[in-house]
Amino acid sequence: MQYRRLGKSGLKLSALSLGSWLTFSKQVDKDIAKQLLRCAHESGINFFDNAEVYASGDSETIMGEALQDLQLPRDAYCVSSKVFWGGQLPTQRGLSRKHITEACHGALRRLRVDYLDLYFCHRPDQNTPLEETVWAMHHLIQQGKVLYWGTSEWSAQEIASAHAAARQYNLIPPTMEQPQYNMFHRQKLEREYLRLFRDEGLGTTIWSPLAGGILTGKYNKEIPKGSRASLGGHEWIRKRLESKEGRQQIDQVAALQRVTKRLGCTMAQLALAWCLRNPHVSTVILGASKVDQLQENLQCLDVVDKLDEGIMHTVDTILQNRPEPIEEF
Repeated sequence: MQYRRLGKSGLKLSALSLGSWLTFSKQVDKDIAKQLLRCAHESGINFFDNAEVYASGDSETIMGEALQDLQLPRDAYCVSSKVFWGGQLPTQRGLSRKHITEACHGALRRLRVDYLDLYFCHRPDQNTPLEETVWAMHHLIQQGKVLYWGTSEWSAQEIASAHAAARQYNLIPPTMEQPQYNMFHRQKLEREYLRLFRDEGLGTTIWSPLAGGILTGKYNKEIPKGSRASLGGHEWIRKRLESKEGRQQIDQVAALQRVTKRLGCTMAQLALAWCLRNPHVSTVILGASKVDQLQENLQCLDVVDKLDEGIMHTVDTILQNRPEPIEEF
């Protein structure tokens, strides 16, 4: 396993981490969760990602029970939660001081830990003064309930404003952002956040590195039974696959498999290694419903060094649908 600093902080996270979105509760019960967490820990993964909204809290409950059963040393792993969607009532949503505090306490109970290593504002809240949100996170850190706070899917301007508020009031600023990043979704990490990486030392814990499974290649011909797109509650994945953009992306994945044959890896391993090659990525969050799936994806670490400039150029040529011929390997 490789380890990277979370931005300019002193915290070192494993380059690959394990998340629970769309899997824990929906596809993964406590027994499978224990197997996945054990495999991840034994492979060197030290960060497990979660959120209050995942399976309406059941995801955190399952992870907490599994971690307790495994009895992993608390100083050997990091766990996160995210706050924004906690319920339907006005006081159960958003980034008010009240909801941030209540959501933190709820996550601590469900995850069965004394503190959260990472705590994210899951989306920006236009109805709460930014200063209130920054103060709330600062207080939780002072109380020892949170170690690092950050954002998820915030714009560069919103993150910069949070840093400005922290400087104005001498508060602790956000350390990290959790954006979507993959071969098909690149704007924020490769362009919008560049000044934040340079000036603020922003860390990133990226999600959806496989673009909802499209970059595994499993949807190239059809939607397999048992895949997320075939399950109830995931109709949005099927809709995406059947859209014009989705069909184009499937064609691009088919073309990218020429690269995987040359490298001797799977499509998923190529997609994950491609993300890891970006130096602004602190950790890539993996999702898995089976241990063998997790083990296979972990092997992407062996692919990163194989992605030389020539291969990266070929990948970009395919992704950008350039008319010029692609150089053969």
